[in-house]
Amino acid sequence: MNHQQTPQSNAKRAGTMMFIAMWILVLLLLTGGFNYWLEGQQNPNRNPGGETLVDGTREVTLQRNRYGHYIATGRINGEAVTFMLDTGASDISIPGRIAERLGLERGAPQQYRTAAGIITGYRTQLEQVELGPIALEDVRASINPHMDADEILLGMSFLKHLEFTQRGDRLTLRQY
Repeated sequence: MNHQQTPQSNAKRAGTMMFIAMWILVLLLLTGGFNYWLEGQQNPNRNPGGETLVDGTREVTLQRNRYGHYIATGRINGEAVTFMLDTGASDISIPGRIAERLGLERGAPQQYRTAAGIITGYRTQLEQVELGPIALEDVRASINPHMDADEILLGMSFLKHLEFTQRGDRLTLRQY
């Protein structure tokens, strides 16, 4: 048998390939859109704007996520990080692998009482911590090598310098 490809069979094959390529593209776009939506459910404050008021007060308002937490993107020493606000944490608590990525040095070991029990963490000092327009310098923090989270706990060593007001599912932070 002689199987010759005719212009019709070539066109049909090309049409089938384009149809498959279109569906792959549609699935990729849907997957990307769904992942973006899921990330927004976890961190609705990926770009916390905020403003500086006439009197110099810096202010940022955060939306609570679907799990009841305030998660926000910020910066440590100029590097983008994800914070979870935690008024129960005395320091900013940084998971060990994130501290390595940020190039933070482990200082003196210190015992910390956590929900999981007593752990040993390491003191460190952050040159700058930013959340929207709010920025603090020389902030005390700790490196927690036992913490496996993707978020940094933004504790009271940062939050004690701010005024916060909660209304419904929004938290407004002010730096005077």
